[in-house]
Amino acid sequence: MTEEQKNSIIESGKQYFREIIIPKHLKNLQALKLKDFKINPFLVNYLAAFLCGNTKPESLAKALLYPRILGTSINTSFGQNIQIFISSLAQVAGNASSIDGIDIEFVDAIDGRKKYCQCKAGPQTINKDDITTILGHFKHLHNKARLDRLSVQIDDMIVGVLYGEEDELSGHYKIINSHYPVYCGADFWEHLTGDSHFYHRLAKAFGEVVEEDNIDGSQLIQEKIQEIAKEIEDKGGI
Repeated sequence: MTEEQKNSIIESGKQYFREIIIPKHLKNLQALKLKDFKINPFLVNYLAAFLCGNTKPESLAKALLYPRILGTSINTSFGQNIQIFISSLAQVAGNASSIDGIDIEFVDAIDGRKKYCQCKAGPQTINKDDITTILGHFKHLHNKARLDRLSVQIDDMIVGVLYGEEDELSGHYKIINSHYPVYCGADFWEHLTGDSHFYHRLAKAFGEVVEEDNIDGSQLIQEKIQEIAKEIEDKGGI
């Protein structure tokens, strides 16, 4: 893959964050109220004291807000919208496939063979039912290739997991991997681009979007902490 194509993937990823992930993340942050949290009063008071050394309203607000806005919220948004990124990836990195269940077709930068790839977000993002669906799509492709006399080997049908490490793959992925290759994280991106460092370049680029767009996340979070703290104070505590 050329450097221009790799840069196109990076720019496509940045655009995905600008247009989809960041707006949803900011919207979720701005909309948060105390009532939106499922609060365990024993744990939140402990966590506030552990984090800040006290259980003042502001400390309680931080213990509630940090895990939500820096973890749960953004992970959910990324997973729910990943197909948008996969679609843009297909346009700039290879060919969007017309075969049912195949997201992208590309020439493997390592072995030089054409791959038929189903893309998934992360190492824990499929469930038991997905196993049958994925294997069914590959079986359909295998039968089609045989009828059409296409040169498609078992190892040419792959699952590409966009992030994570091989040892983090769930048992569901391991079952698939016993039939068809599962390329995870840096391994997938190297097969796609031929660049062993591309995975980390892409990950770093997503963080650069915040700097390029002058988003002051720390200030926005602090403002929301004060709002939640005021609610806690008015309520008389948690």
